Amino acid sequence: MNKIASKSLDNKTPIQRVELAINQAQNPVITTNFRPFESAILHLVTSVKNDIPVIWCDTGYNTKATYAHARGLIERLGLNIKLYSPKQTASYRKVFLGEPEIDTPEHTLFTEQVKLEPFRRALSELQPDVWFTNLRQGQTAHRDALGAVSYSSDNIMKVSPFFEYSDEQLQLYLTQHNLPNELDYYDPTKVLSHRECGLHLT
Repeated sequence: MNKIASKSLDNKTPIQRVELAINQAQNPVITTNFRPFESAILHLVTSVKNDIPVIWCDTGYNTKATYAHARGLIERLGLNIKLYSPKQTASYRKVFLGEPEIDTPEHTLFTEQVKLEPFRRALSELQPDVWFTNLRQGQTAHRDALGAVSYSSDNIMKVSPFFEYSDEQLQLYLTQHNLPNELDYYDPTKVLSHRECGLHLT
């Protein structure tokens, strides 16, 4: 897919964005961490392409509720999960790093180990040209500037079908499709909701 073609995704509904992107993509993927409202994009994208690779970089720090939610959604939607985990175990990391304070060199290393390195490994192995993600405006200042279509430093086209949606609109989607939500979610690489973990800064 090229950047000219990506303009056709502007001013479209979420389902139209997915269909147009899928039709033009050679090797699309979707990423998830099973955070709140993720079931909406997983349902939407797999309704168009049910075998799309679903990248899950499991940090190893998810809550019990999030793991239960993930397993249920994987089974219900028949997700083609591609699981990527850190090279170090959480127990090993706890001895040497613990869970460092944000905005410290130790936290930068922590984020690299538990999220960024596994994600780069996933992209290297799967080689996507289109990446579906649930970025939405209002989440962070950086994300507000991206729009529904943006590009990574590797020139992967990132498509955010629900970019303009509010929490209330996404909850309506979940209700309409009888989808579960997961609110007991914790991301140790972000900690605070307005922070970026680095995944979408590259």
